[in-house]
Amino acid sequence: MDIADYYRQLGLRSGASLSQVKAAYRQLARQYHPDVNPGDEAAKNKFITITEAYKFLVNIAPPDVAESKVPDDTKQQAAKTQPQTVKVTKKPSPTQNSQEFSAAEEKLKQDAYSQLQQLLKYQRFPRAIALVEGLAQRIPDDGEVRQWQAIVYQRWGRHLIGEKQVEKARIYLKKAVKTDPHNRALWAEVERDFRQLEQIY
Repeated sequence: MDIADYYRQLGLRSGASLSQVKAAYRQLARQYHPDVNPGDEAAKNKFITITEAYKFLVNIAPPDVAESKVPDDTKQQAAKTQPQTVKVTKKPSPTQNSQEFSAAEEKLKQDAYSQLQQLLKYQRFPRAIALVEGLAQRIPDDGEVRQWQAIVYQRWGRHLIGEKQVEKARIYLKKAVKTDPHNRALWAEVERDFRQLEQIY
């Protein structure tokens, strides 16, 4: 299942907030819990499905507080965990590319941005990569999506360096610059990562 499918299992629209995910799960769990439906195989299977959806979405659903209302010190702390000059935190304007993309694609992009921030915050890099690669396939000509994709590759590569997975780190760092070759800030970060790789040997 993709992210939209998980939301649908809980009766929610894509991009629903964390509190909405929790509330929907509580309501459905009370309805389909095996203790409430003894011997009902369909209810048991439904309970398993919604629990799987909940466990996935609770890690990526956007918080209820708007990004603009997040205290400045929280924003500064989040910025420290990201490459200094690579701007993954720039939220796209709702009107950006309005002539190029349909309203549905723009909403998809906004939802993906929120989910991507959560995944990076909790260092769920493989899921972040799957999300941004899927978005890049859906909206292949969007420069900002391509930038996000490159940054996620670079962040994963940097994490792999810390895990001493040298060859895998090298692959993703190369993918980062190949994905967004004209991003000078990204190049600077990748060069720094490669210097760190050299020190491991």
